[in-house]
Amino acid sequence: MNVLDLFSGIGGFSLGLERAGMRTVAFCEIDPRGRAVLKQHWPDVVCFDDVRTIPAIAADVIAGGFPCQNISLAGDGAGLAGERSGLWRELLRAIRLVRPKYAIVENVAALLGRGMGEVLGDLAAIGYDAEWNCIRASDIGAIHERDRVWIVAYPFGSRGPRLVTGADIGAAGQGRMRCEADLQSIANAPFERGDRWPQPLLRRVDDGLPGRVDRLHCVGNSVHPDIPEIIGRAIMKAEQRKSGSPVESFNDEQRQLSP
Repeated sequence: MNVLDLFSGIGGFSLGLERAGMRTVAFCEIDPRGRAVLKQHWPDVVCFDDVRTIPAIAADVIAGGFPCQNISLAGDGAGLAGERSGLWRELLRAIRLVRPKYAIVENVAALLGRGMGEVLGDLAAIGYDAEWNCIRASDIGAIHERDRVWIVAYPFGSRGPRLVTGADIGAAGQGRMRCEADLQSIANAPFERGDRWPQPLLRRVDDGLPGRVDRLHCVGNSVHPDIPEIIGRAIMKAEQRKSGSPVESFNDEQRQLSP
């Protein structure tokens, strides 16, 4: 299944979805630091720089975590009326134009009280049903909480994936901490190496090392790849149930990350 990855950051969504057997066909990321990371690890995948001008690209899945600044409890509370979080409508536009089989949307848990009804209403208006759940990075073994709401949308009348449950999350997180190593590998590549990679729980302060600050910025804006992987596997199983035959799977051995 082909993925259009919007608000891509450093590729956390795509890393997880490709582990589940999908293939990324295009990125869109406005931050040049993020684009440098994506170019390093996905050199053959086109990357657009503005979600407001990206053309319609055929894809089975659209994934994206739109900006949270106006939704977050640390923000101004403007919600989807805010300049940054209002970019939700560009993600919605892409879903409306491309008509993917699935759309995966991520944002802070505060969205539940600051715009969730509008998001679901917008999806319904273009013919999409949705399921959602709050999953924290700490639920799958990360050392930081990072509570997020994850929405999986699909066209009316189609059968969506089985809702991701606590058992799925627990099984995925049991005995593994792949995310920390993967994000270190991804985020370090275009910047200076050598100093210890900072853990996400550290405060983000300017310590005089721009590369370190850039890495913190990139990782801070990313998603835990294991969560998109769980969702991606649920989608692949749903597709297999529909078709009655195995779904074509991308071989993730083709995507080798730099150590």
